[in-house]
Amino acid sequence: MQKSGTHIFYHPLSLEHNTGPGHPERIARIEALLTHLEKTGLKDQLTWHTPNPAPIEAIVSNHGRDYMELVEMVASAGGGHLDADTMLSHKSYKAALTAAGACIDAVDTVCAGEAHNAFCMNRPPGHHARRSVAMGFCLFNNIAIGARHALLNRGLERVFIFDWDVHHGNGTQESFYKESSVYFCSIHESPLYPGTGASHETGAGPGEGTTLNLLVSAGTQGSEYQKLIEEKVIPAMEAYRPDLIMVSAGFDAHRRDPLAGILLEDEDFGMMTRLVMDAADRLCNGRFISVLEGGYDLQALTGGVEQMLRVMIER
Repeated sequence: MQKSGTHIFYHPLSLEHNTGPGHPERIARIEALLTHLEKTGLKDQLTWHTPNPAPIEAIVSNHGRDYMELVEMVASAGGGHLDADTMLSHKSYKAALTAAGACIDAVDTVCAGEAHNAFCMNRPPGHHARRSVAMGFCLFNNIAIGARHALLNRGLERVFIFDWDVHHGNGTQESFYKESSVYFCSIHESPLYPGTGASHETGAGPGEGTTLNLLVSAGTQGSEYQKLIEEKVIPAMEAYRPDLIMVSAGFDAHRRDPLAGILLEDEDFGMMTRLVMDAADRLCNGRFISVLEGGYDLQALTGGVEQMLRVMIER
């Protein structure tokens, strides 16, 4: 089967980050995705990469060195809690380095023109991770580290991050809140964890006007997401004219997800992908990278990722 221009960055260490029994952000998420991609035949249409671990300087471009060393120390001691929700096991630090490294490698591959687009399929997720604080199952902020790499090392001037995870990406917003080089846009359920992402949060200083928070209530359906993207998100992209579009792709806005109340269907993730990739084609030569965040019902996760990838492969 001929491979598409879609490249996937996955490291087996994602299966070594053990959060313990009953935790929603669990190894089975990646196992289910690997099985589903095989079963649907999508696996053979993708170009697979095993990412390199992120270099230390890339981690500290977004996080304090003391925090990075804390994560390493807790993991090397056998693991433990960094907060009430965020667990580490012995190999969690190494898994987190490769999850961040996947975003760096994806940026390099897409910016070099070697891939049409890319999907980073790793755990732990990242969009809640703050500079020196683990939160919401997240250790290092993978997408923020990737965006920073694009700016510092690939010569890009503007990156647009669209976060469609059902929870507000507070860590990503915080990373770039006072900067104009990254535009952060989030659609998220409110009220819901982590309680940030109010509509009046629009950036500060040089970053004023480069944060857009779109709040939706429990019961919101795909047609309303489509309207918001067409009327708010895409115009923001067009005004900003990014060199790269990245998506924090959570699949917990699906109607089946146990941690939220939005009513998206599998096909809605394909719809959102298509709208954003159409904008990428117009604005930044199709440069598009999707990064796995949340999604805790395995059927919803695999179905949503399948629909997203089918749209990506079409390009």
